Amino acid sequence: MENTSDSTRQLKKVFQELTLKYTDDRKLVEELWEEIRTHYTCKHRHYHNLDHLHNLLEQLTEVKAQIKNWDVVLFALFYHDLIYNPVKRDNEEKSARWAEKQLKVLNVPKEVVEKCVRQIRATKGHAEAVDGDINLFTDADLSILGCDYTQYKTYKDQVRREYHIYPDMLYKPGRKKVLLHFLNMDRIFKTSHFFDKFENQARQNLQSELEGL
Repeated sequence: MENTSDSTRQLKKVFQELTLKYTDDRKLVEELWEEIRTHYTCKHRHYHNLDHLHNLLEQLTEVKAQIKNWDVVLFALFYHDLIYNPVKRDNEEKSARWAEKQLKVLNVPKEVVEKCVRQIRATKGHAEAVDGDINLFTDADLSILGCDYTQYKTYKDQVRREYHIYPDMLYKPGRKKVLLHFLNMDRIFKTSHFFDKFENQARQNLQSELEGL
């Protein structure tokens, strides 16, 4: 049964408005949306789901005026975690390829497709990019790190559930490596907006989790 929450309806509306710029085939648009909805509502997804997409949309909308190509960012939003298997290391690449395939079906211009693919691939390492839109997108993708600790705790618990197949003796060292990766960055957030909004709290959250492992 389709999730008909307000946030899901909003996501669907945004997706429809976006894709109908490139095609008149409403049946195709509906099929593509259903594909997205199905992937993001898989039972093994506790964090990388439609709620994550909705939060990302809210964060990006705040900086829409700074974004040069809003359509690229929206396509990247919908497809960046389409493929998500916690035991695999190529989720971003597979998601990027999937996006490339479906955007071509929609007759989206090559330049838009290529930029979308680059944005999705950038979510693997969240490194600083020359492209400002990529930095805004990857910063928004990490925004959960800088939320208040109650929200952060929910997030870390959800991630743990996604990795439930690993016992603590395997999960904790891997998680520690992830936390240190971010804490050792000069800046977790590359853009002024997200740095000012989330950097300090993110470091507190990450440090607290690290100390609790």
